[in-house]
Amino acid sequence: MTGPLGRFHELTLPTPDIRASVEFYERLGFSQAETGDAWSHPYGVVTDGRIALGLHGGAAREPALTFVHPGVAEFAMELERRGVTLELNRTGAEVFNEICFSDPAGQRIAVIEARTYSPAARVAEQTSACGYFAQYSMPTQDLEAAREFWEPLGFVATPEASTPYEHLPLTSDHLDLAFHAPRLLRNAALVFVDEDMEARIARLTELGVRPASALPRSLDARRNVLLEAPEGTQLLLLTGEG
Repeated sequence: MTGPLGRFHELTLPTPDIRASVEFYERLGFSQAETGDAWSHPYGVVTDGRIALGLHGGAAREPALTFVHPGVAEFAMELERRGVTLELNRTGAEVFNEICFSDPAGQRIAVIEARTYSPAARVAEQTSACGYFAQYSMPTQDLEAAREFWEPLGFVATPEASTPYEHLPLTSDHLDLAFHAPRLLRNAALVFVDEDMEARIARLTELGVRPASALPRSLDARRNVLLEAPEGTQLLLLTGEG
């Protein structure tokens, strides 16, 4: 997405054991991307061609949707004029420019001045064992507040959907978001879909990937599965159209 927030870069994840996380995602069919030297802490990136996961070790970070935007300092001032409270404003000629703020539900958003990894040699059509990455789904009690916050930032809300789970979709060119009720799933999740998810679940079982135990009760455990990565990221694999 190139819009008010800039271009989506990665889902930034605090990662105590980067090797364990990389091995988990590689087993799922993700590829590693070559990282640069923007960060002084250990850092790795894995991708399925549609979503990039930034694995950050040794840093007191929260999961964040990270975007690249030219002129971060000027953008920070624009956000403050809009009434957005910045939780981090690290800008200047001698530092790697970075700002952070949160949406009404507490989802952290980061904006940085430049890419921190090179694109991996794979295409969006090359799916992982999880299926087609559909969206990053976040819990909220207030769908209207989510809509009002995200639409000025370049996302377009579409009518609420009931399948494959109840959610409010927000679309953009390169990243789709969704909001679901906390009673469905308390934490955010990467959502993947496939019409024959049962076959993918069987293959994951062969690979030794065990499901988490907290699959929402409204979902059929034979046709859907919830995985949890070593760093705690949840992956919701659903039967549906990609």
